[in-house]
Amino acid sequence: MKNLSQCTVRVRGLAKAFGANQVLRNVSLEVAKGEVVVIMGPSGSGKTTFIRSLNLLEMPDRGSIEICGIELAEPATLAGVELRRKTLQIRHATAMVFQSFNLFPHMTALQNVIEGLLSVKGVAKVVARERGLALLGKVGLLEKADAYPGKLSGGQKQRVAIARALAMDPEVILFDEPTSALDPELRDDVLGVMRDLAQEGMTMLVVTHETKFAREVADRIIFMEGGHVIEDTVPEQFFGAQASERSKQFLGRLTE
Repeated sequence: MKNLSQCTVRVRGLAKAFGANQVLRNVSLEVAKGEVVVIMGPSGSGKTTFIRSLNLLEMPDRGSIEICGIELAEPATLAGVELRRKTLQIRHATAMVFQSFNLFPHMTALQNVIEGLLSVKGVAKVVARERGLALLGKVGLLEKADAYPGKLSGGQKQRVAIARALAMDPEVILFDEPTSALDPELRDDVLGVMRDLAQEGMTMLVVTHETKFAREVADRIIFMEGGHVIEDTVPEQFFGAQASERSKQFLGRLTE
């Protein structure tokens, strides 16, 4: 386990409800710089809401989030201008890779990758293009630079989405079930890119049911249920003979 004195992400007492449905209940978590943390749990456990809360796609009701020294505490109490400022700061430090890719269909792969560089960071087009081509090469899609999403497979779309996330130079990448919409034969290419990022030291929080990836790549496994973190352990423990009865039950259902 990596040194938490260099912690990149700190979450304290995070709570989120949708109407009467309390989805997150006092969730606290620390993630060190360079750690790969896999978040698992049954449907409705709160894992997607949690990861979306980290870059404020879902605004928490209570608690605090600190990413790279940028702290957002008790967001419901902040005024509009201050809340927008903190939100932008946290989003600049993070990037999100979604289950459904979220590419712009009218833009080529390269245009999708560099759009944030052009419109958010104001990078010169020639510099953004060079950066975008390098990132498409990194994810094995340089030859698809001029292809539109409609001409790409699901796995290729997701690799473009990862390149787009990397273009913004995030400190932390958040993955929300990045392979669940893919056919089995397309998953390996995406997981291979994620393995490479882990080896390069990227801080990653990954919501996934990919047990092989979790065993081989994760530094820690977070198991959520009912809006709580009920286990925070290493893969050897979570998948091993000493695993809790609840995690054994959950993993057994994954293989049914």
